[in-house]
Amino acid sequence: MDYFYTPPENISGTSIRIDGEEYSHLTHVMRKKAGDTIRVVDGLGTAYDVLLEETLKGIATGAILKTLLHHNEPGINLTIAVGILKNPSKFDFLVEKVTELGVKEVIPLLTERTIPSHAKIDRWQKLALAGMKQSGRSYLPVVRELTSLEQFLQNDRAFDASFIAHEKLTDGPRRVDMSFRSAVILIGPEGGFSDNEIDHCRKAGFTPLYFGERRLRTETAAIVASTLILVTY
Repeated sequence: MDYFYTPPENISGTSIRIDGEEYSHLTHVMRKKAGDTIRVVDGLGTAYDVLLEETLKGIATGAILKTLLHHNEPGINLTIAVGILKNPSKFDFLVEKVTELGVKEVIPLLTERTIPSHAKIDRWQKLALAGMKQSGRSYLPVVRELTSLEQFLQNDRAFDASFIAHEKLTDGPRRVDMSFRSAVILIGPEGGFSDNEIDHCRKAGFTPLYFGERRLRTETAAIVASTLILVTY
């Protein structure tokens, strides 16, 4: 079944409205029309099987046939905080893949070894939307504003578990105790975190994650880390 997105404010009682870019995708790209059944997600974890009733003047309306709560979502809320990359296409790829794996939030980081100073938040949020629909998820991951590692460590948000990935942190576990409901993983940019940054993260309570002796690219490490936490859950 084809997936489409509409925000919660477009859902009322037993009816759903689709407009904007999703309407164009629905009618002009996918060629859906009245009488077709589609699946619509609200980006907050709920999916709906919908019978299209009308597609006119830039607005599609439909009747809800079935509601699916927490549809295709993992039992762990995982945040990935990642140093942004010199090659923007690699960070595009990273956002797409961690979205498909089930990550709930992506935080682009500025670190000592980060080269770019600007982030393409709008583009990455659109990629997260496409990845959500492609993978059949119902929650739309949030791509946060560019944040310095120092600011992130000062943030008072609470996670059940906090990890940092780095090839030098060989004291990290090969297997993760999955007795938590929320977690955050820090992953450095090209060149990794500096020794000073690692020290600050360790003092802030971050547990090292060790992926073996091979040095992984940032986008690869993000995929491996997400898989370790989410796919094995």
